[in-house]
Amino acid sequence: MKLRFEKRLEASHLSTILVPLASFVISLLLGALLLAANKANPWQTYHAMFMGSFGSLYNFSEVIVKATPLILTGLGVALAFRLRFWNIGAEGQLIWGGIGASVVGLFVTPAQGGNLIYLLLAIMAAMAGGALWAGIPALLKTRLKVDETLTTLMMNYMAILSYQYLYNGPWRDPEGFGFPGSRQFSQAIWLPKLVGRSTIGIIIALVIALVLWFVLTKTKWGFELTMIGKNPRAAHVLGVNSNKNILVALLISGALSGLAGGFEVLGVSHRLQQGLNLGYGYTAIIIAWMAALNPLSVVLAALLMAMLLVGGDQVQMIMRLPSAVGLVLQGLILIPLLGGAVFSEYRLRFIGDKKDV
Repeated sequence: MKLRFEKRLEASHLSTILVPLASFVISLLLGALLLAANKANPWQTYHAMFMGSFGSLYNFSEVIVKATPLILTGLGVALAFRLRFWNIGAEGQLIWGGIGASVVGLFVTPAQGGNLIYLLLAIMAAMAGGALWAGIPALLKTRLKVDETLTTLMMNYMAILSYQYLYNGPWRDPEGFGFPGSRQFSQAIWLPKLVGRSTIGIIIALVIALVLWFVLTKTKWGFELTMIGKNPRAAHVLGVNSNKNILVALLISGALSGLAGGFEVLGVSHRLQQGLNLGYGYTAIIIAWMAALNPLSVVLAALLMAMLLVGGDQVQMIMRLPSAVGLVLQGLILIPLLGGAVFSEYRLRFIGDKKDV
């Protein structure tokens, strides 16, 4: 008797719930083994991470600070992945969003418009910066068939070098006592605060997630995007313009990541400085897969990742462990998740037996 994988004609609703849940439990067990191997109590470590994220209102506000860019970049990556366009460039698109918002913050004054117009202009500039950076590999893919994985990845490094040049060179604050970074933006362009350092950016991110879910699941355009990702040949036969849809979707994908960068400089640092490239764009890839490319699930996955990041800092202080513990746990979440995804799309069948596993 032999075992073989068979493609499921339709994924069961139960598997879409149980597989991510089981994968998360397995990742916690793997993390516990890793912590035990380093002579750390897994229960105390997980408890410290939880309390570090939700033990106080301020701690939770820090989770929101991290979750906001993770939600937006996660949505951008998930949208691109639905088309099987492997956008690994959310990090660079986020950075160019920060650069776009900084252009308004540094070179446009509130006197040229009301505060709301000033802020909206900065947000639009951030989205334009991210869309521009995503549009380049999209054009290369649709026009010249250049592999997008390589172009989006390499453009991340170009973006990092670009913004480092700007805040160390022409945009450096002459009154900054030699420290790298631009001058601080006018308070008229700061995002309104909620609690602690968190801003209304989280509310905007949640609204965008809801709108994107509706578009992808309830509209004709969303159906076309799903069709392109699952069966490009069928989409072509039915008259769907794949190249146009890919280009439009990638512009939106980049704009969402750019918005994340804009919110970082407008709501957190209030200037362009080191620390914009914290890896949110790479973590967004994990989030998109954890969420099975569902915009609403992206919100939950992003909150979980934000909790791991904030909790990892607490582990460093309380348990005397490296703060990278949170990053390691992120990786441990992804590995079982990818393995579990196999069983969402395939099933094990015993050859010669009608019973499926």
